[in-house]
Amino acid sequence: MNIHHKTVDFIPSPLNPVLAATDDHPCNPLTNIRVAITGGTSGLGLALVRDLLNRGAEVAFVARSRDRVKRVVQELSDAHGIVGDVSRKEEIHPIAMQIVGVLGGLDVLINNASDLGPAPLKLLADTECEDFERALATNVLGPFRLTKALLGSLAASAREGRGAVVVNVSSDAATNAYQRWGAYGASKAALLHLSRTWDEELRLEGVRVLSIDPGDMDTPLHALAVPDADPATLKRPEVAARELVEAIEAALSRHASNRHRDSIADAVDVDAVR
Repeated sequence: MNIHHKTVDFIPSPLNPVLAATDDHPCNPLTNIRVAITGGTSGLGLALVRDLLNRGAEVAFVARSRDRVKRVVQELSDAHGIVGDVSRKEEIHPIAMQIVGVLGGLDVLINNASDLGPAPLKLLADTECEDFERALATNVLGPFRLTKALLGSLAASAREGRGAVVVNVSSDAATNAYQRWGAYGASKAALLHLSRTWDEELRLEGVRVLSIDPGDMDTPLHALAVPDADPATLKRPEVAARELVEAIEAALSRHASNRHRDSIADAVDVDAVR
């Protein structure tokens, strides 16, 4: 099924049960939480899809390759697969419409899709402008545009008391200068500052924006950047996914606690007036 742009497709799941709190995930705080993940067919993104589904969340994931999206949907039948490229401006609103349509709203957005820039990595002086532009389009403009397109849904979730969290996957290259990582590092530094600014601006709306560095992981992206790295020295994506999901749980719990405290304060004020 196509929506508004021929390259943005929704791949329906063979099975699409609606998970209830009384079913297989009775006490999990993420049960029925609606989550969208970009770059969801490999590495950290795929590990996040698996972890969140195991915790009872409703998950939609986005990736560029239709074949990879189809394979993940076949493996993880509860997941909603969307084919789209977040680096392309014209695909952002169709992707956003698909996400809200299949999930019925949105509580958590994880901007995980990343691009290294030149591969193999190069010194900045040897980096082609097109490679730098692609890194910026994927790592900064993509998260900016997609978050902006989904802010209405996220703010609505916050008002409904469900909480709303945006996670931008960062890197230590955002704060440290490494040779040959210039395009990637500059784009992640921009994403980090974007995250901090948006968190300040959106906090009063109940939307939290987190920037999380998952560390060096054994992923295809890292292998492309550092082909000689020993996988045994790298963090497993499953471990990083669990840590990231726990940070989301903590943010949602704080939102619930603040809302509960505000409700008590309002009740006290009403009693005082009476």
